[in-house]
Amino acid sequence: MTTDEVKNIFQQNSFISKYKTAILISAKVIIALGLLIYLIYAVNFQEILTAIKQSNVYLITTAFLLSFVNIYLQFYKWKITTNVVLQENHNSKIWLSLFYGFSAGAFTPARIGEYFGRALVFKNHSVMQVTLATLLDKIFLLLIVAFFGSISSILFIHYYYHVAFYLKAGLFILVFALFYFFFWLIFNNRFWENVFFTKIKDSIKLNWLFEKVKILRKLDKKYATKMFLVSFLFYLCFLVQYSLLVAAFSNHNQFWNYLWAGNLMMFAKTIIPPVSLGELGIREGASVFFITQLGESASTGFNASIFLFFINVLIPSLIGLTLLLKKNDD
Repeated sequence: MTTDEVKNIFQQNSFISKYKTAILISAKVIIALGLLIYLIYAVNFQEILTAIKQSNVYLITTAFLLSFVNIYLQFYKWKITTNVVLQENHNSKIWLSLFYGFSAGAFTPARIGEYFGRALVFKNHSVMQVTLATLLDKIFLLLIVAFFGSISSILFIHYYYHVAFYLKAGLFILVFALFYFFFWLIFNNRFWENVFFTKIKDSIKLNWLFEKVKILRKLDKKYATKMFLVSFLFYLCFLVQYSLLVAAFSNHNQFWNYLWAGNLMMFAKTIIPPVSLGELGIREGASVFFITQLGESASTGFNASIFLFFINVLIPSLIGLTLLLKKNDD
């Protein structure tokens, strides 16, 4: 290999490193658009438009109105965490932090921008502290989605794939055992005194990490119970919104099936790596798959999912962006 060839390789690597973030974001935009375009043509664009024209406006309006409940529950959940972890109790700050997070997270890979967006308001706290608080705020919902999604998936396998009883029973036992372990850790008062954290605390290299996460020691059973309850209500609100939208576009009323499909969609969206911005395409694809398995049309699944994105993600993120731009003008 000549000197010029080696030099060209280093220059190419330097270019890729310099524009890595832009390349990743562009790739995710292309993937999201590609998935959506594929789904629109796979579902049949005319069917999508027909389903919208024939939809039940009252059910769509109800789903939209529930977005206010959805956002309030997110606010209340975030308020509980900021009160305990950050000692912040100003409602205006907490609201702003939440909406900044919506705006920054809507179109960033894996919604990672939400962690930094929420930190913009709390200038007296480090980004690391707010990031830990945000992560904690999301863990409870993640556990709920994982638990109910796992159970729903096993039931889906049971009814649609008829696998062996021993396999299904084994999966149920495994799921309940794993989540029993997680809940035991969360509600165990001696969690922070175990060997793992003691090793980190005593390590010269890792002591800084323990110092950062030790703020979580302030958490107690009362906090965890509140967070699980509010997170469950938030998740239930989301599933009801999805069910109403499916009913609106299908003009049917099999709400239990729609709740089941919404649960499966959320679980699939959670376990599939975030390869597109705002998870566009992934959510719609999962919705189309599960809804069609339950006897509804593909256009119904697509419309319900994309409207849910507009109601719960796009509109709040635009409000957050407006507030952020107003702040910059000030």
